[in-house]
Amino acid sequence: MKNKLLKVNIQKKLKEFDLEVDFELKKGCLGILGPSGCGKSMTLKSIAGIINPDKGVVSLTADEETVYFDSDKRINLKPQKRNVGYLFQNYALFPNMTVEENIAVGLPKNHDPKEVSDMIRRFHLEGLEKRYPRQLSGGQQQRVALARILAYGPDVILLDEPFSAMDTYLKEQLRIELVNSLKDFDGFSVLVTHDRDEAFQFCDELIILDEGKIIAKGHTHEVFENPKKVEVARLTGCKNISEIEVIDDYHIKSLKWGLELETSEKISPNITHIGIRAHDFHPAQKDDVNAFDTENAALLEMPFEWEITLANGLWWKCEKQMREHEFVIPKYLRIDPKNIILLEE
Repeated sequence: MKNKLLKVNIQKKLKEFDLEVDFELKKGCLGILGPSGCGKSMTLKSIAGIINPDKGVVSLTADEETVYFDSDKRINLKPQKRNVGYLFQNYALFPNMTVEENIAVGLPKNHDPKEVSDMIRRFHLEGLEKRYPRQLSGGQQQRVALARILAYGPDVILLDEPFSAMDTYLKEQLRIELVNSLKDFDGFSVLVTHDRDEAFQFCDELIILDEGKIIAKGHTHEVFENPKKVEVARLTGCKNISEIEVIDDYHIKSLKWGLELETSEKISPNITHIGIRAHDFHPAQKDDVNAFDTENAALLEMPFEWEITLANGLWWKCEKQMREHEFVIPKYLRIDPKNIILLEE
């Protein structure tokens, strides 16, 4: 597909809020990150045709444009006409069908059996062809569901919190498998998640959704590095956020931590808060820029990190060395001016 474009501009009135989503995806994977109940899954279902927006447009342009939904033109393609693959949280495999039967579900009745055997091999399901979903592990079920979707060559794959019900070990395995499975996919994928690590790992572009509204969008790394708004910083994992009082163009006072800090970026009038990532502290000398003492800090040992809660309320995470079971908290820490995130309310 050349000159690809997935366009979504929809509005829908919901009980808790109005959903208003507007984005264009030109390649790769888009992440929709946000808390539970913010409209993420509703957006996916609108793309798939499972629910209908009140108004708006959903379209896909490859060599030509296919309009899935257009409220003004009264176009509303049925889900089976949209060539969209939807990976549900529970994978939605047919329990009375074998692995190979599940994979073949979306193919024409006269399909070449080689298409199924190719998918079996591609997703490492050899030897499982005659098994039923109840006889498969979570990872195997996910691979079958993906094989079923990709077998019929969708233009778009929608991933609805595919790891939400899994333990940490299985989740890490399946993340790697899914990344590898999607490498050769030439269409679009949209991942809905409330997990910032998943969003960062999978997605080229990112949307942050809160109560039905997009509060940030852009390249994933850029959104994480410069969240711009307080709620975006929280949703991308920033643990240290404080309201500020501006001293001058490059100096502020943190009202929460009681620190005066220097910034590398000029402070505009709309800045109300700052954020500091928990890994962005460094041992310091007393007179270093943005240095402060660590007196009365509390130390907590985690399997792979030390978590230090400072008396002023700041939270520091420090990577733990192998077999390290003791840690001496430096007398002073500092924060580099360039690592202070300027935020609007």
